[in-house]
Amino acid sequence: MKLIIQIPCYNEAETLGLALQALPRTVPGFDTVEWLIIDDGSVDKTVSVAEQNGVDHIVRHAHNQGLARAFTTGINACLHCGADVIVNTDADNQYDASCIPDLTQPIVDQKADLVVGERPIATIEHFSPVKKMLQKLGSWVVRKASASDVPDAPSGFRAISRSAAQRLVVFSDYTYTLETLIQAGQKGMRIVSVPVNVNEDLRPSRLVKSIPIYIQRSIMTIVRIFVIYRPFRFFASIGLVIFGLGVLLGLRFLWYYLTGSGAGHIQSVILAGVLLGMGFQTILVAFLADLLSANRKLLEELRARSLRQELNDPPESTAYRHTLEEPQEDAQSADPASHKQP
Repeated sequence: MKLIIQIPCYNEAETLGLALQALPRTVPGFDTVEWLIIDDGSVDKTVSVAEQNGVDHIVRHAHNQGLARAFTTGINACLHCGADVIVNTDADNQYDASCIPDLTQPIVDQKADLVVGERPIATIEHFSPVKKMLQKLGSWVVRKASASDVPDAPSGFRAISRSAAQRLVVFSDYTYTLETLIQAGQKGMRIVSVPVNVNEDLRPSRLVKSIPIYIQRSIMTIVRIFVIYRPFRFFASIGLVIFGLGVLLGLRFLWYYLTGSGAGHIQSVILAGVLLGMGFQTILVAFLADLLSANRKLLEELRARSLRQELNDPPESTAYRHTLEEPQEDAQSADPASHKQP
């Protein structure tokens, strides 16, 4: 079993050394532990710091592409390097590296495909009230969109099994945290949360340049998540609201007409007709979006199969069957009756 710990980096020369020094070289359940950094177009000495601290693999972007792209690049690199489990952490040493065995243990025990580190949000002093509120909102969105129960969805401290990493696709350019959890939930992966500790704040967050920008991007990310992963519910809800308003205006005009006062309310008829047409068309868009969503899921499955073939991995169904058969074989070997001579 090989564990690879990946760290996306963008101009992290000041803090990367401290983060690397805290990383373990041995973790229970693994024969090998390797480190990988993704240099996302850094212009400082990030790569030199990584080399001085014995990083095993360095993947570089020619220019800065953002955290989500760096995360995806790292996942693909880890898979090609033979990782059975991938741990993602930050270069600013935000997460306590001593909690890595807690993250990986559920996967080693075959009880999870994706493990998320749950930070003590309420007690983190450098998190503003607005950021804490958005953390809770993001987690609520994930629970609604993925049918999973993740207390700290925006946490980037997580462990991913090899099979899960092959099936995750990131569309966002801003962050990967919410999107990958929703995908995992929709694909039926087993998601587990474990409590983790955090270290003191060494630098301001790169994602939160200002509270207004963070709120704007968070809202856009949440809306986009619902459009991509719950398209029928998203557009159908809007269509039903518009259609309902048209019905109410139509009933309003009908009431005045039946009471003999309809002559002065012709505008209600026109507006009702417009709203009914818009609502009906939006509901039709909901069905089309649902068909596109089904096609997207098929393409993601084809991508995962192609990646498994590229990596010379067995089909997922074969690996799953082998997992189910192993306990049976162990139980049979542990049964003294099974060793009796005929």
